[in-house]
Order: sequence, then C-alpha cells, then structure tokens
Amino acid sequence: MLKPDIDSLVPHVPFNRRTFIKAALGTGFAAAVLPVSAQTIHTDSDGLEAGEIGVRSGDTLVPAYRAQPKGKTHLPVIIVIHEAFGVHEHIADVCRRFAKLGYLAIAPDLFVREGDPSALPTIQQISDQILSKVPDEQALDDLDATVAWAGEHGGDLNRLGVNGFCWGGRIAWLYAEHNPRLKAAAAWYGRVGGDHSATTPANPLDRVADLHAPVLGLYGLQDQSIPQASLAQMKQAIAQGPQAGRGSQFVVYDDAGHAFFADYRPSYKKADAEDGWRRVLVWFKQHGVA
Repeated sequence: MLKPDIDSLVPHVPFNRRTFIKAALGTGFAAAVLPVSAQTIHTDSDGLEAGEIGVRSGDTLVPAYRAQPKGKTHLPVIIVIHEAFGVHEHIADVCRRFAKLGYLAIAPDLFVREGDPSALPTIQQISDQILSKVPDEQALDDLDATVAWAGEHGGDLNRLGVNGFCWGGRIAWLYAEHNPRLKAAAAWYGRVGGDHSATTPANPLDRVADLHAPVLGLYGLQDQSIPQASLAQMKQAIAQGPQAGRGSQFVVYDDAGHAFFADYRPSYKKADAEDGWRRVLVWFKQHGVA
C-alpha cells in the first residue's frame, strides 16, 4: 500500500527550456503553446525506468511513455490520458510524478494514426486536423491495449486507475463507463456533454448508466468551454445511476479556467493545481489504486 506524503509529493525543479519543441515522445512541447512558462515543473527520472515503449493495439503499434520504479513489480497502475497536445513533456512529467510515488504510469499516444499535434501552430488546427478525427471507440481500444501491456510489465491490474486532462478528461469519463476492472478515475476539465458526431457518438453524460467506477471531476468555474449546467446534469444523472458511480465527486475552483493544472501555460493556477493533485492521490488511495 502506498503511503505518500501529500505535502511533499515529488521533487519539482524549474524547467528552463522555454522554446523546446517536441523531438520524441514525452519531450518538448507543441508549437501551439510556445513559449512555455518559466514555472513549468520538471520531475527527474532518478530511480525510475522511464521512456518510450510500444503497445500493440490491433494492427497498430501505439507509442507510449512509461515510468515506473526500477526493479519493482506488482505496482498499482495509472493510465495517463493526454490532452490535445499529445504525449509531450508535461504528460511525461505527470507519469514521472506518479512513478515517484510507486505507480506504474503510462501514457499512450492516442493520436498516432491521425497525426502529430506538435507541429501545428494553433489549437484550432489541432482540433480540426486531429481531435475531430479520433474515434472514441479507437481511443478506448488503445487504452485497453495499454492496460494489458501494463499488466504484463509489472502492473497489478487489480489496482487500476486513469487520470485524464482536457480531451483526455472526457476520455477518462468514457473509460470509467467502459472498463469494469477500473477502480477509480480522475478527469481534469473533461467535457461531459456536447455535440455528437461519427467519431464521438456518445458523451459521458449519455452513458452514466454504464459507470463502473467513481470519478473525481476537477473543473474551473471560469472555464468557458465547459458549461456548469452540464456538470449539474452529470451530478444528477450519477445520483440516479449505478451504485459504482455514485461515489463520484466534483470539485470546482472559483478562480480557475480551463487547463489550470497545465504548469507550462498561462492558464496555470498553482494553488488549485496543487490542491487538485493532492485530491487525486487521496482519491486513488481511497479507492484501492495504491
């Protein structure tokens, strides 16, 4: 059982490469977010096995960034689901933060078939050229394959959680409605409602009756992309849904907008991000993912 000191979770040091564009999975940042903030957190890999691996999903070899304590097995597993910018330095750093606490953390590149968002200069172009083309079903299949890989490489799938950001926050909700082995999920500013399309035929709000695990939803009151009314609908639906999801909780930070955990962006809210991170670690521990 992990017993992290949540007041001194991981060694954070300033990140000083302000214009480092992604060159390999888990390194650098997308052009759309440059220059990155001077307050960007960097977690070292001392004591960890960390780097790129490949996950076979159907006919595709999906690249993934993995971090876990060296020489350890039977580890609790956290699947980190990336945001619109793919598996860049921030997502790799989150994996290392979890690994420093004793987890096997792995972030698959769920955009591998559609393209690399790092070279696109605007978020709108990433949305139009990549996000809109990724089928939910494909993403869930890739996550299933990633979970299987973790189970074969030192992970204990009886202690399985997912943690997703933005685009990945929505997918984290969907995965909690998809995989009955999941113990708990954390969704950072993940959309729960919205339009339907061929690639997104149902939203988390549509599938509440399928929830297999409780979800911790972390949101900003100033986030214009996620209506508070949709969160209220989700809360109501969860209260009337299956017992497995009724322990879900929502935390809404009054002064935060979208991407308040993203320490490499101007949207970062340090106090709210740190509070949310502490809550996530406690959440996973309370639900057996530790």
